[in-house]
Amino acid sequence: MFRHSKAMHLLESGVNYIYIRDFLGHSDIKTTEIYAKISVEQKKKALSKAYNENIPISEETSWNKDKDLLNYLMKL
Repeated sequence: MFRHSKAMHLLESGVNYIYIRDFLGHSDIKTTEIYAKISVEQKKKALSKAYNENIPISEETSWNKDKDLLNYLMKL
């Protein structure tokens, strides 16, 4: 339990798996992955960061500013 807690704290602090592996004394990174599983909160942050970096939302392409499109949709 202590090894898992320490591995999680290191991982949440941004420490790379390689360094955690060395700290815990593992020879294989797969063993370290057992102790240092990413939390749900970290997964959410990573997905949010990846989404925001790769898909910028531009005001110019907003459908709200396209009057022709809005008129067309209102007629449906």
